[in-house]
Amino acid sequence: MADHPYANLLATIRFCAERNGVAEVFLIPLRMLLSPVLIPLLPKRKFAFDGRELDYFHHRYNFTWANERAVEIPVARRYLAAAPGPDILEVGNVLAHYQPVAHEVLDKFEHRPGVLNEDIVTFQPARRYDLVLSVSTFEHIGYDDDEKDPSGRKILAAIANARRLLKPGGRFVLTASPGYNPAFDALVKGNRFGAARCLFLKRTNRLWWAECDEAAALGSAYNRPYSFGNAVVIAEFEPPA
Repeated sequence: MADHPYANLLATIRFCAERNGVAEVFLIPLRMLLSPVLIPLLPKRKFAFDGRELDYFHHRYNFTWANERAVEIPVARRYLAAAPGPDILEVGNVLAHYQPVAHEVLDKFEHRPGVLNEDIVTFQPARRYDLVLSVSTFEHIGYDDDEKDPSGRKILAAIANARRLLKPGGRFVLTASPGYNPAFDALVKGNRFGAARCLFLKRTNRLWWAECDEAAALGSAYNRPYSFGNAVVIAEFEPPA
């Protein structure tokens, strides 16, 4: 028997309600509808990150103006601009939704031209990279996919392989929202995932963000008090010794 035509839609709605709350089932389409009107009205502001001032990023796709990507995208762009060489891999197809990209993109699930549909845990290319970058992806590993192993174990395996893909002097950087996947949060706490450096941002109101410490970031809930991520961790990793 063929699948019911609304089966995928109903599954998506159910998943959204389970992960984000029932209210978001109604708020998400409302934000999509209002984005073209609201974005031009938002004031132009900057936020502090690692000794620099970066512009907030407001975009209609995935209502970036209203969630953690408003700061994640500028942070990711900063790392791209500072990459020590041209060989760059992005894990999770995110940046291409906002800008043209010339770097390689790896995404297990998103089927688009130019995207390599492989798992970061087992990805073994012939080349090595100056920068491996991942935005809003690692908190979902082993949690929102079809994996049977514990999420924390798969996240650690993904980090280990991403580090192995680096050239000497290269850097692996991930950004993610704590408060979403408890296994990811447990790895962030006390730097159990072995980052060379961790930086943190936290929402100060619905639209604006400020730097904070680990305790403040990990004390932030997902979808409370504001929709979606209320904090962001930026973790930098070096090649294995």
